[in-house]
Amino acid sequence: MSNLSLPTPTLRHVYRLEAEIEAPLDLGQTPAGHRRVVAYAGGRFSGDGLAGELVPGGGDWQVLRPDGGARVDIRYTLRTDAGTLLMVTSTGVRHGPAEVLARLGRGEDVDPAEYTFRTQLSIETSDPDLAWVNDGVFVAVGGRQPEGVVYDVYLVE
Repeated sequence: MSNLSLPTPTLRHVYRLEAEIEAPLDLGQTPAGHRRVVAYAGGRFSGDGLAGELVPGGGDWQVLRPDGGARVDIRYTLRTDAGTLLMVTSTGVRHGPAEVLARLGRGEDVDPAEYTFRTQLSIETSDPDLAWVNDGVFVAVGGRQPEGVVYDVYLVE
């Protein structure tokens, strides 16, 4: 094999999103799996040099697994305080012990350290000052709360 030395990636925190959610819509068992949609009603995000609002209308399209875990397909739009729009698309998983996921399903406040909620993101914008996000590779750690969801988003450098 090659002696090529590759850089070790690091993570840089980009923003924290605190999203308010609507009541989940349970579509039931479809040919693709047990589907549920959780709409985002609004919220705020902030990070190093970045802050603004979550535009209502996005959400999380989920496929629930028999073990209580979920595959997530998350799409939302952010508007910075300067008026710039950012389109975010994200996929990932939420899984953990059955009793912890049952508590989440009942709407209880569960410590995010008790389960795994991770996503990979892409972010798009037309703003030249934020064009760096168009080429970024991002990951997020999520936590579900009774009234919403929180994500910490990181750039992989």
